[in-house]
Amino acid sequence: MTPFGAKVREHRKKRGVTLSQMAAALSVSPAYLSALEHGRRGTPTWFMVQRIIAFFNVIWDEAEELQRLAELSDPKVSIDTGGLTPEATELANVLAAKISGLSPESLRHLLHQVRAAAARDGV
Repeated sequence: MTPFGAKVREHRKKRGVTLSQMAAALSVSPAYLSALEHGRRGTPTWFMVQRIIAFFNVIWDEAEELQRLAELSDPKVSIDTGGLTPEATELANVLAAKISGLSPESLRHLLHQVRAAAARDGV
């Protein structure tokens, strides 16, 4: 599941809306919406994100959060380390090879570490 998919599911459950009901309201198939929630589809379009925001009738911070999560929810990431350091290439390859075996706790820890390092380095 992607961060965007998890947040959409959270909103749906909180409001007591089924996948089929939401899909009908958005004029998409339940299969598409399910694939979007589970990360079997690529990043949703800006237009689709706006339709989902309108469907949930969220404003400001919640709308921005949904948009931000959509941008971070491509389930098929490709990292080009050409021109970067050998350590960057090694990190990308180790992460690609090992990510499926990491626990949720380890993933949260690594994500926190990368965000902290990026903030420290001004990235």
